[in-house]
Amino acid sequence: MDKSKEGLLGFVLDERLASSSFFIEDWPLCRVALKSDRTWPWLYLVPRRDNIREICELSVLDQVDFIREVAMAQQALQILYKPEKINTAALGNMVPQLHVHVFARYKDDRAWPQPVWAVQAAETPYTDQEKQAEIQKLKKCFEGLRRGDKAACHQ
Repeated sequence: MDKSKEGLLGFVLDERLASSSFFIEDWPLCRVALKSDRTWPWLYLVPRRDNIREICELSVLDQVDFIREVAMAQQALQILYKPEKINTAALGNMVPQLHVHVFARYKDDRAWPQPVWAVQAAETPYTDQEKQAEIQKLKKCFEGLRRGDKAACHQ
C-alpha cells in the first residue's frame, strides 16, 4: 500500500496490512484498501487512529462513522459483485491494529459455507491491469454512493 506511512493523529498502517493490500482511498475515518488476493472481492477498512485495537476504543463519534463506512463498503460490494453474502469481520488475532474485513462470498467459492480462513489455498494475485481496473471501479462506486447515486456503480 503506497500510503502506509501517512496518517492522521499518528496513524501508521500495520506493515502486514500494507503488504497484503492496495490503497484505494481515505474516507473521513478509515483507510480503504483492496486485498491483494483476487479470490474474493475483499476490502480492508482501517480507522486512521493511533493505537486502536478494538471498536470500543474509538470515540462514540468515530464508532458511528466506522459503522457508516463499513456499511458503505458492504453496499458497494453488494452492488458491484452481487454476492450470496457479504462477510464482515474484525478479528485482530494476527494483526492487532483495528481493521475490518469486508468481502463477498458465493455458494460456489472454494470455502463456502465455511469461513474463508478455514481453507488453506494459494492466493491468486491481481495483474497490474486487473488491480487498476478494480480500484477504479470501486472508487467510482464509492463516489456515487457518497452522492446517493447507486446507479454510478453500474456504469
